[in-house]
Amino acid sequence: MATLFDSHCHLDDPAFDPDRDQILAAARAAGVSGFLLPGVGHWTWGRQLHLAGKEADCFCALGLHPLFLDRHRSEDLERLAALLDHPNVVAIGEIGLDYYPPEVDRQAQQALFEAQVRLAKAADLPLVLHVRRAHDQVTATLRRLRFPHGGICHACNASRQQVQRYLDLGFRLGFGGPLTYPRSHRIRALVQALPVEAICLETDAPDLPPLNHRGERNSPVYLPEVLNALAELRGEPPERLAEITTCNARQALKLDL
Repeated sequence: MATLFDSHCHLDDPAFDPDRDQILAAARAAGVSGFLLPGVGHWTWGRQLHLAGKEADCFCALGLHPLFLDRHRSEDLERLAALLDHPNVVAIGEIGLDYYPPEVDRQAQQALFEAQVRLAKAADLPLVLHVRRAHDQVTATLRRLRFPHGGICHACNASRQQVQRYLDLGFRLGFGGPLTYPRSHRIRALVQALPVEAICLETDAPDLPPLNHRGERNSPVYLPEVLNALAELRGEPPERLAEITTCNARQALKLDL
């Protein structure tokens, strides 16, 4: 059986409260051997750390998401910094810039993003990025701040030129459910053209389910469907791609050091 790593999965989300243990068991039975739990705000960190403390194959990225500016508190950056030496924290995320909603405060997002990049740089931790319609701004910020630790750009939907900038900065790129949709032309073309060493697999559960589960709660149990879509698009054996993408995620998160 292929061994997979879900590089972006909100298993701590209350949507999984009724059956989290069963979902974990089913995902492991399907070959998923690791789960990265990304944070979006202070209200998720406790749940993430509790779950990772119970489950040896769960790891945490803690961060302040750019779309929750109204819920973040002034002391959250200090609280985040104090948690970065926790043994189950392997990255800062999901953080970044999101220019998709027209009303967002871009200056506030930028300030929050830069503060967290500096924390990650000081703590020698990689980043888990959330970026929409702001790839140029994110990569320019990472270059300007000379961020050296790389990470994963989650749910990547960038241009080839923008993707190359991420690769030059040492980042891998995460792909999930949208890869399974025939109309996702840009993403599907991108995974065909990328070097396989750049690709990580993710579900973003409970969001962004694959085609066969449209309208349902997404789950890490469905990660093999993302793998199969990738294998079909690239014309490569799924077992090989599972091995490589798992290695990519673990390397990006420094789990093998």
